[in-house]
Amino acid sequence: MNRIELILKRPFKASQLKWRKGPGGIELVYITARDVMDRLDEAVGIAGWSTNLREVQGRVTCELSLNINGTWVTKTDGAGDTGIEGEKGAISDSLKRSAVLWGVGRYLYHPHAFHGRDPAEWATPEGFEKIMAQKHKKEIEQFRRELGNV
Repeated sequence: MNRIELILKRPFKASQLKWRKGPGGIELVYITARDVMDRLDEAVGIAGWSTNLREVQGRVTCELSLNINGTWVTKTDGAGDTGIEGEKGAISDSLKRSAVLWGVGRYLYHPHAFHGRDPAEWATPEGFEKIMAQKHKKEIEQFRRELGNV
């Protein structure tokens, strides 16, 4: 994995995770659109990503483009209006869904990422860094420095 991919896929702090009741009372975890924006800024800088919103068959789609080594690459996903904030919710959800295609928050969907509301060790920033440092055969502090202390 390269530096950008590691930053995009790095788990969020537990304090950034939000919880809500889903269908059948199941607890669902999510992050905010602002968390996604901050993560994109960390990975590629404020000028290294852009969005283009479109309406397709009543759904809002978000084309999320990242500048990877001088080449703009786009991934697209969408969402319908939400029951909470309608159109605004659809815009935020489409951004978050597009970001998942880049790896941002994808781990939140893994069936073993949480024990109740407690994240598995690998689903924490510290646990992820430890595993990645071992995989890249580096000391944790060296790995963090190379990652940019994110």
